[in-house]
Amino acid sequence: MPLDWGDPSSERITVAFTWLPATKRPGRATGTILANPGGPMAALPDLPRIQQVLGPVLEDQNLLVVEPRGLGTSSPLLCPGLNLRVPETIAPCAKRLGPRVQFFTADQAVHDMDAVRRALGVSKITFYGNSYGTLFAQAYAARHPGSLAAAFLDSTMITSADGYALWPVRSRLDHLDLVCRQSRACRALPGRASNTWTDLVTRLRAHPDPKVPIAALGMVDKVYDAVFGREANAAATAYLHGDPAPLRRLTQVVPGLPQQPVEGPEWAGYLAYRCGDGSFPFDRDASPAERQAQLQRYYLQERPLAPYTPADLGLDITKDLDFCVQWPTLRHSPPLPPRADLPNVPIMVVGGDFDTHSPAEVARAMRAFPNATFVRVPFAAHSLAMVPGEVGECIRTAMRSFLTSHRVPDMRCAAENYRAIGSFPRTISDVPPIPAAGLSHKQRRLLAVTFATATDAVARRNPYSPTHSRLDTQPGLRGGRVDFSDTTITLERTSLVSGLEVSGQIAVASNRQAAATLEVSTGDGQPHRIRLAWLPFTPHEHPALSGVVDSTPFMVAKKR
Repeated sequence: MPLDWGDPSSERITVAFTWLPATKRPGRATGTILANPGGPMAALPDLPRIQQVLGPVLEDQNLLVVEPRGLGTSSPLLCPGLNLRVPETIAPCAKRLGPRVQFFTADQAVHDMDAVRRALGVSKITFYGNSYGTLFAQAYAARHPGSLAAAFLDSTMITSADGYALWPVRSRLDHLDLVCRQSRACRALPGRASNTWTDLVTRLRAHPDPKVPIAALGMVDKVYDAVFGREANAAATAYLHGDPAPLRRLTQVVPGLPQQPVEGPEWAGYLAYRCGDGSFPFDRDASPAERQAQLQRYYLQERPLAPYTPADLGLDITKDLDFCVQWPTLRHSPPLPPRADLPNVPIMVVGGDFDTHSPAEVARAMRAFPNATFVRVPFAAHSLAMVPGEVGECIRTAMRSFLTSHRVPDMRCAAENYRAIGSFPRTISDVPPIPAAGLSHKQRRLLAVTFATATDAVARRNPYSPTHSRLDTQPGLRGGRVDFSDTTITLERTSLVSGLEVSGQIAVASNRQAAATLEVSTGDGQPHRIRLAWLPFTPHEHPALSGVVDSTPFMVAKKR
């Protein structure tokens, strides 16, 4: 390929690709899918995952994966000693690579992709883009509209008015509001959830709590983790009213979270795309010193991280909030040029509530395409077709249908499998009795507290809780311990409320059915044996529940 597609005589570079003919129709495929998994990172190592996601579609359609230039095995850009969080390594990297680095951008990469298409004799492609791959898809549509049959965009990047990719760094307390609106118990809390969180940050800034660092709150408000979504609002309210235990339990898991390393020679290619394709809170043609000043003003005046400050989150504006200050942008290269003549082909766009860009933002941006359909996925986050579990399978089924027919199916996928709680009871009397026929008032209250303790433990195995699913053990909220294995949760004198301990096991089957055999002590010397069966991970205020309290069976219908 030419380094500069605008100059056919420019330096030649090598671009790698993989071509997999349709498995059941070699030579007679019904179409060709051009896939990019995002990043921007090397694409070819993700080939097995792409094949798994596309599944049976590849029986009848060819698959083409082109390694974007500058990444992986496509004339890679390399800078030994590069660390994106050490600005002093970024400018020397750009200097080492020289002015040719300006051509390692999406507008050039999609010309490479189309050149491979032509070389293979493919008339048209259907583009499957995930995350940054959706930016490649948009750039391709703008530059090769006649070669595009359709596109499926998952977790879409959107562009600014001048056509460059937006990389918003901002707090999203509106996600707390969204989760709370869906729950009757949460809506009953005083004030808006986002305002409560702001009050919490203000309180902790004035009265620091070493067990609740503000920086940890910046992770707890990420409600794409289902446990955070279920409990953050109630925990914040409890803290402000003198009960710190629930919030301290949430924040204690944050320090152990793994962080993606952003160092190594290969990150030079990532920088080339991110900085060359991106729109930032500074001028592209400004000097590094001017950019730094503009970035400082932006974070101090616009406060996109509010209610946090960069210092609250342990962030250095110079080192942590924008990698591209020190990277030169030498060429005008918008991935999606304004007023581009975009093709009138079917485009299916899926986006989750908790993605980088909100569903409303994505839907609005996709109106630039004449025949685009946006489908919102409640409570979902990013890379939807690649996630495990029911929502991922639902998205994959819809995607496969679209890639086969180029018609948007009736899709009702959701990761909304819980309801935010409204409070953390402190004593047995704080828990309303469960209205189970055949049980005494005392038994109904005992059942309610025991079930609340069990559901609190099981919540930590929500399939959409990447943070808590790593845990092998965790203290009970007010005493005892909870241990986790693949299919069993063991409670050891676990207390959700003071004065009541629960021990025993909860089995969570592959069909998500939960069954608990528990022994409950209230301190009166009379242990109670309780068996429970219910279906967790549903968007119901109160799920159906059955079992036995001591020797008395009961059954309670679900309540939406």
